[in-house]
Amino acid sequence: MSKQIRKIVRIDEEKCNGCGACAIKCAEGALQIIDGKAKLISDNYCDGLGDCLGECPQGAITIEERPADAFDLVAVQQREAVHAHAQVQSCPSAAATSFKNSPFAAGDTATPIPAYLTHWPVQLTLVPDAAPFFQDTDLMLAAHCVPFTYAAFHRDFLAGHTLVIACPKLDDFAAHQQKLTDLLTKSRIKSLTIVHMEVPCCSGLVYLAKQAIKASGKNIPLREVTIGIRGDVKADNC
Repeated sequence: MSKQIRKIVRIDEEKCNGCGACAIKCAEGALQIIDGKAKLISDNYCDGLGDCLGECPQGAITIEERPADAFDLVAVQQREAVHAHAQVQSCPSAAATSFKNSPFAAGDTATPIPAYLTHWPVQLTLVPDAAPFFQDTDLMLAAHCVPFTYAAFHRDFLAGHTLVIACPKLDDFAAHQQKLTDLLTKSRIKSLTIVHMEVPCCSGLVYLAKQAIKASGKNIPLREVTIGIRGDVKADNC
């Protein structure tokens, strides 16, 4: 394929922190998080319009003019068809794996397991953004996979918090960002804790939260907890 001088995205890897916000926004799937950095996987997937520009909190993405393959809409559509069943093409660290844990013995009821959930519903799309249970509370936004991965989620994280859950990859990202903004604006939230998985696309929840706090105009303390796929705590940053 012959090259042509055209506009195309450029990623400054020194600035990129691998949050995944750009990959979520890119409708053509031209960007992926690889080895902790955003990458343009193929010139012909990028239309050069720059929808991802405003999504990068680090300012790592710009538009440049350089020799590049022409944008190929057919190639983009074919790629989407191939990967539609997976839904994780921009999350390479979510590769299938297996490992052994030490579960409770079947039927073991000697130790009661406390539950700290205080309300329903919990899905961010479904909760009323001005519900009474959001007043004067410490809010927790958890990724869908977290409670299944971290066995002591209720005891170690949920206690003392009001919960909402979301998935930055499979849900409507823009709608969730607006809903969280509305929730923070209308309710008296004392703090916001984000608990997400270690896979790059899941860190999009952190970007979503920061943007929602900024849009709300409030100074809300933010805590970020990263859970490993084996059920351990990778990081806990206040």
